[in-house]
Amino acid sequence: MALQAKRHSKTAKRTRRGAIKLKKLALTACAQCKTMIKPHTVCYKCGSYKGREVIKIKIKKGKKNEKK
Repeated sequence: MALQAKRHSKTAKRTRRGAIKLKKLALTACAQCKTMIKPHTVCYKCGSYKGREVIKIKIKKGKKNEKK
């Protein structure tokens, strides 16, 4: 088995582990529909990017929208 060369102090160990953490997700509002999305991505609700339509979004028919 390998042995450690030098013992790490409690402070050094804790500062190293303190840097490993989850970051807060950055969100911005869509220019057209005001849905919160990740920056620099196409909006998943309206399909727009930087104020213009890039992709067409198909509307799913659910039980509420379906007419009998």
